[in-house]
Amino acid sequence: MVASLSNIYEALPNILAGSVVTVGIVLCSLSLGFILGVPLSVGQVYGNRPIRAGVGFFVWFFRGTPILVLLFLFYYGLPVFLGFDISAFAASCLVLGFASAAYQSQIFRGSIQALPQGQLKAARALGMTDAQGIVQIILPQALRLAIPGWTNEFSILLKDSALVFVLGGAQDMMARSHFAASRTHDPIAFYLTAGVLYYLITLAGLRAMRVLEKKTHIPGYATGGGA
Repeated sequence: MVASLSNIYEALPNILAGSVVTVGIVLCSLSLGFILGVPLSVGQVYGNRPIRAGVGFFVWFFRGTPILVLLFLFYYGLPVFLGFDISAFAASCLVLGFASAAYQSQIFRGSIQALPQGQLKAARALGMTDAQGIVQIILPQALRLAIPGWTNEFSILLKDSALVFVLGGAQDMMARSHFAASRTHDPIAFYLTAGVLYYLITLAGLRAMRVLEKKTHIPGYATGGGA
């Protein structure tokens, strides 16, 4: 027990540095998922048949393919087509970001469809184009309704980010915990430490999201978006 505590104390600064990398991966992925997920959801709800088909394929592929397979595909396969290597951090952000975009698009789609359908017609009656109505009326409401689903996506991304350690070069929290466990032959201590840190990051993220939800709540609407 004393030896385990000593090992943890010695390795903790390095693991905490890895937690910063992990949070960076999650935030980059969540942001990329948001940037792609919003237009994907709009395409699914308001797009023509080819657009809906393209979005549907994207969602099907990235929701149906295991994260581990995508990580290997992007990290080892993408350089063959690009002609240059990409870092483990970049590959991780791309994979988790695209996968998150597929899920977030369904969250936002559900929020858009939860709004009264007559709002876009009312916007047209006021002389607004469909694009103006979607951007200025529909999306501001839908994004606020989607925050609880977005909160769940943060938790899922954080857990999925633990898979990044298989690439080796990302130096995330799980990779550094795994290295410390292998070096000291004390896996229980370091994997428990990693578990506690993941829990604390999740707790902090959920509380931040709840604050955001309260500040942006629309009176009279139940929040939430379906996948």
